[in-house]
Amino acid sequence: MVSETRNQSKNVCVIGAGPAGLVAARELRKEGHKAIVLEQNHDIGGQWLYDDKNVEGEDPLGRNPFLKVHSSVYRSLRVASPREVMGFTDFPFLIKKDRDMRRFPSHVEVLRYLKDFCEWFGLREMIKFNTRVQHVGMLDRNGVCRNDLKWIVTSKEKNCDKFVEEVFDAVVVATGHYSQPKLPSIKGMDTWKRKQMHSHIYRTPEPFHNEVVVLVGNSFSGQDIAIELVGVAKEIHISSRSLNTITEGLSKVISKHDTLHLHPQIDTLEEDGRVTFKDGSWLKADTIVYCTGYSYSFPFLDTKGMVVVDHDRVGPLFEHTFPPSLAPSLSFIGIPKKILGFPFFESQAMWVAQLLSGKKALPSWDEMMKSIKELYHSKEVAGIPTHDIGDFEYCDKYGENVGLPPLQEWRKVLCVTSIVNSIVNLETYRDSWDDDELLQEALKSPHFTQLGLED
Repeated sequence: MVSETRNQSKNVCVIGAGPAGLVAARELRKEGHKAIVLEQNHDIGGQWLYDDKNVEGEDPLGRNPFLKVHSSVYRSLRVASPREVMGFTDFPFLIKKDRDMRRFPSHVEVLRYLKDFCEWFGLREMIKFNTRVQHVGMLDRNGVCRNDLKWIVTSKEKNCDKFVEEVFDAVVVATGHYSQPKLPSIKGMDTWKRKQMHSHIYRTPEPFHNEVVVLVGNSFSGQDIAIELVGVAKEIHISSRSLNTITEGLSKVISKHDTLHLHPQIDTLEEDGRVTFKDGSWLKADTIVYCTGYSYSFPFLDTKGMVVVDHDRVGPLFEHTFPPSLAPSLSFIGIPKKILGFPFFESQAMWVAQLLSGKKALPSWDEMMKSIKELYHSKEVAGIPTHDIGDFEYCDKYGENVGLPPLQEWRKVLCVTSIVNSIVNLETYRDSWDDDELLQEALKSPHFTQLGLED
């Protein structure tokens, strides 16, 4: 929807300098706003800023609302999607000499890409590092319409006792959703005497040398950690919520290694170290690692109940971005899952920036709430979490709000073929593929030649 009011410059606080926060800062500045990014760490990158120095001081199960460690990246992690599909629309993820040139590079190369992005667009000057946001609240909502809301942001610099309060016209929450551990509820979990931890603080396999390890969950991190522990741990036991969801690729890996075993869900944990599974089988373990995913968490945000986190849902949010009672002065970038993250964050950032400037307008409150209720119903009928997208058509339709063209067909196909390859060839898909013809087509496309920097 196009607005008749234009060129309103707003004072905006962006929380987080990961991919979502960086592209938000760029789009806000491009649209004429004054934006500042508050980042709790010493550098940009968010989840991609590897941290192995502070995990010792973290609660191993991550039960504190304000975590010491933001990143859940482990040392050996490589991306699950090929680099050519990952980049922002106007800044391709190019191969650079003397760096990690693999199609599926390590987390280190993703951080370098984000640093390149930050430098190319001159974003570092907009970021205040080592600054943790403690509280975000409305200045005074009485009699104020949502378009005129202001926000008080309270922050604190590292190694400083002083709290700083600043007033902003708008706040963009871009803090990611791969930090706050989600834990299962297992009988005996609170009294089990041996080591328990969430994969959030897993970094290397060496501490598990000659141990019997139970991994709870078999998604991306569970699979990666299981493969990495082979040859280090004495035994690795994967506990899966449903044995029917085991992929062909994981089955191949398990059949290859005598020390790798598959079990159903855990039934109980005993104080003597015993782990009993739903089928009655049991073993004694040294360590349990919960690879059970992450929860949405915004411990700093006070909306007087107008935005709540309920299990895997942040809501109500129109198009996963805007709370109808508070938008556009409050928005969230990076809530959806199962998307091509960077380009989607870009379209979100553009929409937020253009709404704040008055170039675009949101539908009415009633229309937004109707859309949200329809989304909830469709997801519940399909049995899919609210913010799981997995749909290129939705991403293209979202981009239409700000005039972005659909994602390139090669980007979509390369993404799907890599997923299919990973399902079948879990151990090798990052280094062996059969889509070279389409890859060459992609590399010759305007997306990769637009900057004139390709090697």
